[in-house]
Amino acid sequence: MQQERVLKKYPNRRLYDTTLSRYVTQEDVRQLVLERVGFRVVDARSGADLTRTVLLQIFAEQESRGRPLLSPDVLTELIRLADRGVQERVAGELERCLAEIADHASATG
Repeated sequence: MQQERVLKKYPNRRLYDTTLSRYVTQEDVRQLVLERVGFRVVDARSGADLTRTVLLQIFAEQESRGRPLLSPDVLTELIRLADRGVQERVAGELERCLAEIADHASATG
């Protein structure tokens, strides 16, 4: 089993892949996601986990190109639901639905 990669994010906003011993771009990180390579991003100084933040940046960049996955209505509703304190329920339902869509997509080609 492949060990989880650690990417360090430096104050200059550069990402350093400790496995490959080189700097990587957000596009490189996106490729790790597509290849299902396990990784986490940590702040080089504090060690804080920045994985979610980096993934959100990649997703936002992807949303700005081509056809968006999330419509303004969906984003608006997500903000409203988060404000009502139902994050765990929403997250669970989204994960379940996405897994079902991914299973269907892989089965159909």
